[in-house]
Amino acid sequence: MIADAVRGAERMSVAELAAATGASEMTIRRDLEVLAEQGVLERFRGGARSLLLRGEGPPFALRKQDGIEAKQRIAAEAARLIADGESVVIDSGTTCLEVAGALRNHRITVMPLSLHAANALAGGPRLTLLMPGGELRSGELTMTGPLAQASLAALRFDTAILGCCGLSAADGLTAYDLPDAAVKRAAMASARRTIVVTDGSKFTRTALAAVAPASSLDAVVTDESAPAAQLEALTAAGTTVWQV
Repeated sequence: MIADAVRGAERMSVAELAAATGASEMTIRRDLEVLAEQGVLERFRGGARSLLLRGEGPPFALRKQDGIEAKQRIAAEAARLIADGESVVIDSGTTCLEVAGALRNHRITVMPLSLHAANALAGGPRLTLLMPGGELRSGELTMTGPLAQASLAALRFDTAILGCCGLSAADGLTAYDLPDAAVKRAAMASARRTIVVTDGSKFTRTALAAVAPASSLDAVVTDESAPAAQLEALTAAGTTVWQV
């Protein structure tokens, strides 16, 4: 709530944030210190200003614990859709990280597109772990660029599990930046089917970079907060929707 409020107003005082959230000023000050350490905002005497541009996503550390229970339910359902023996590519992002953890004990061949997901999969007793090349993006620990795309183009997967920054029937799957969108498209092109995992909040957003139309998505796994109208439109476009 604090990150969103400061981002919308660009700068807010501790007193304003306390009034907006119902928390004490002491709690607000502690939370501002945590958010400052994560690079979300910059403190000044009596308040804070946002360091996030309007088109940017929040840092990985902030997103990781946001809606964690819903992400874990989504991940468990997505893992249920993966059969033993499949080859799978797993996108970056916090929901995909939970999917990686849910797949750790599966008998699959898997290529994670982030080091966070690779770490969650490492040591899985029955899986074969493949690592892509690419340029490592700090914070996200995501593999991007031509080497990552070439690694994907060299393989053929049964399933691509993708996260998203925005999703709608009208605008399709979108990402915050062009390099991330390019890797997502490369993963889709190398896979027989595409499953998107996302919480309901992403249905209210359209990010800058277009990835693919909704009609190209085989399945979407989401939570109960996803708007019914969007899910109906996705179903009408031919996408199977799983809501948990």
